[in-house]
Amino acid sequence: MARYTGPKTKKARAFGEAIYGLDKAFEKRKYPPGQHGGTKKRKQLSDYAVQLMEKQKAKYTYGLLERQFRNLFEKASRKSGVTGTLLLQFLESRLDNTVFRLGLASSRTAARQLVSHKHILVNGVLTNIPSYLLKPGDKISVRGKSQNLELIKLAVGKKSSNTYAWVELNSERLEGVFIDYPERERIPENINEQLIVELYSK
Repeated sequence: MARYTGPKTKKARAFGEAIYGLDKAFEKRKYPPGQHGGTKKRKQLSDYAVQLMEKQKAKYTYGLLERQFRNLFEKASRKSGVTGTLLLQFLESRLDNTVFRLGLASSRTAARQLVSHKHILVNGVLTNIPSYLLKPGDKISVRGKSQNLELIKLAVGKKSSNTYAWVELNSERLEGVFIDYPERERIPENINEQLIVELYSK
């Protein structure tokens, strides 16, 4: 299955929340997509359907393919600790997500594009793999000749005061640090990771 490139608002409406960030179109129509919209009486979902929807929501939120997501889950399950929390920490440590969290891109999609188009360095080394998993202390920077990109300037200029404790950005030098894996309560995404663990444990 290819990466989802369809209407983001439609996908957000299917999950009942703005998984891609602020979305004015979603705010106007919070009911599910489809011909009957919010007027159609929805059937009660089975436990499996609820678990599957939670997994899909996490997958679309972070922009992963099915195999990528499954591989990260298996990596988390092999490590000692709470599997669901470890899964979210691995998702947060992806290079594309960290570029987004630092405020160098306005969305995860834009961050993925910056990485794959060779604009980002990790510890001074050009890295064009969006799924690259960072380790605590890794330094992320914008390549020298890419620092004047309008996409990056706009993103840094619009960066809100909502900073994340596990990353730190020097906006003047366009350099950041992945300080550590975030604690679960600090991750803002509305994901019930326990449902994902239950789904994969069947």
